Amino acid sequence: MRILAVTACPTGVAHTYMAAEALEGAAKEKGIDIKVETRGSVGIENGLTPEDIKEAEAIIVAADTDADVDRFKGKAVISVPVGAAIKDPKGLIEEALEKAKDFEPEEDLLDNVQQHKAERSSQRSGFYKHLMNGVSNMLPFVVAGGLAIALSFVFGIKAFEQEGTLAAALMTIGGGTAFALMIPVLAGFIASSIADRPGFAPGMVGGMLAANIGAGFLGGLVAGFLAGYITKFLNDNIKLPKNFQGLKPVLILPLLSVLIVGLLMVYVLGTPMKNIMDALTAWLQGMSGTNRVLLGLILGAMMAFDMGGPVNKAAYTFATGLLASEVYAPMAAVMAAGMVPPLGLALATFIAPKKFDKQQKEAGKAAAVLGISFITEGAIPFAAADPVKVIPSIIVGSATTGALSMLFNATLRAPHGGIFTVFIPGAVGNVVMYAISILVGTIVSAVLISILKDEVKA
Repeated sequence: MRILAVTACPTGVAHTYMAAEALEGAAKEKGIDIKVETRGSVGIENGLTPEDIKEAEAIIVAADTDADVDRFKGKAVISVPVGAAIKDPKGLIEEALEKAKDFEPEEDLLDNVQQHKAERSSQRSGFYKHLMNGVSNMLPFVVAGGLAIALSFVFGIKAFEQEGTLAAALMTIGGGTAFALMIPVLAGFIASSIADRPGFAPGMVGGMLAANIGAGFLGGLVAGFLAGYITKFLNDNIKLPKNFQGLKPVLILPLLSVLIVGLLMVYVLGTPMKNIMDALTAWLQGMSGTNRVLLGLILGAMMAFDMGGPVNKAAYTFATGLLASEVYAPMAAVMAAGMVPPLGLALATFIAPKKFDKQQKEAGKAAAVLGISFITEGAIPFAAADPVKVIPSIIVGSATTGALSMLFNATLRAPHGGIFTVFIPGAVGNVVMYAISILVGTIVSAVLISILKDEVKA
């Protein structure tokens, strides 16, 4: 029998490790195998792997801060303050095991999708893992900022220029604040993915410098990876006497890493990154005709290729990063194309019901909701069941949508929200043709799936 635990306290110094020791001691007395992940001031130690979670009978989360509990979905979980694990570790273990006896996880399409996403997240490594950590934490700022800017346009395109108005306040919130934090947050969380908590400060500082210099999204990426690897190198190579170890995460690492990253961004990397970003922005803004359609075709196909995997995320990250440079057409193409796979499959279950079993037809209804919500992963269960027929069909449909969106010069200021963004004034440019692009791609995918798939045997 095996249980897992996570311990974390706000400071990450004392209680985190005291709780871990208490749980380990109590488990040893009971003859129970336990693995405890600690989230302390130097980052995550003894981290739980997907294999650990899969094999665990129960999980104890003793934390007063974020412990990433979403990864434990489908498991018997006990959540308590970190102090409870110090006071009564034996009682917690007994409670967790008791809960595990009667626990039966429920599954539906959404659970299936979440499971696939969790498995993919666990398989991320190296560059991709660090990049996605930055992008996922940056998104709330981009979403909120983009929609606040769009709402300011309700009062007129230039209404925000009049001080003291609601339009001006919305523009300050969105463009002046949320968007200003976008690149620092991206860099900070990339760096913290590489070097854990000590990497966050130099990453944020490097990202802010990139934003102020005008190096944009590319500068933020460079700053994040630079800060992460520099901090990791310093952390691994600076050795202090045991009595002074506490100074390293709170004084020595922040000071040295911030200075090194800051000076490199100011004197070495900032200006070249700005020049590259300016050239890319000018090229994208100057595109017309065939080049626009080709870019949309490629981005659309990438969104459907692996439905939330590295190729999909590469297209999405590219489009999201351009929002800070006021290039909005790729974002429209990417989101429109990302909605097509689950929508196409939902429509296919309706127009060709004999090609799907009863469970898939029910799942088609949920896929429609996931599709309009821009959750491309809603197509994964269908693609996993029949990849040869489904994946090419949704790639063609998404590529069609991406190409049409770029051809019609549709624009989008928000990086998420699915079809619901069309109801926000100013969020979507050329909204009618944007919707038509999604509809056409959905029909193309559904028709191809209906033609290619075999009928289900009775």
